[in-house]
Amino acid sequence: MAESAPGFEKHPNYRVDVTATEDHVRILLGEHCLADSRRPLQVTETKHHPVWYLPLADVDENCIEATEHSTYCPFKGHASYWTVTVAEQVLPNSLWAYQDPYLECEALKDHVGFYMDRFVLEVNGVRQNDPGPGWRK
Repeated sequence: MAESAPGFEKHPNYRVDVTATEDHVRILLGEHCLADSRRPLQVTETKHHPVWYLPLADVDENCIEATEHSTYCPFKGHASYWTVTVAEQVLPNSLWAYQDPYLECEALKDHVGFYMDRFVLEVNGVRQNDPGPGWRK
């Protein structure tokens, strides 16, 4: 059973909104489609750029390999990472997932986020200039 996120106790006005959409989202590396989903989640978090999370099942599993790298978020939980390899291009720790997220972000389970400075994001057939994860200025 998922635990409550400790971050919300210390910062009760902090928000992590997870919204399921029916948008068609593709993640591209060069000409290769790394992920293609019609069931993405859009995550809007206080002071952060919005981030798309796609089901891990919608990612080309032949191009990703789990790594030992991990990080921690007091609102979402512990994140695991994958390295992406397409042709001769290797992008270490380029996608992540909260495999056992806190209760408030439970919808993120089995979904992965992408560092969009390394990929091209396409939403409903339109390439985006998405800054990807990171702090808003």
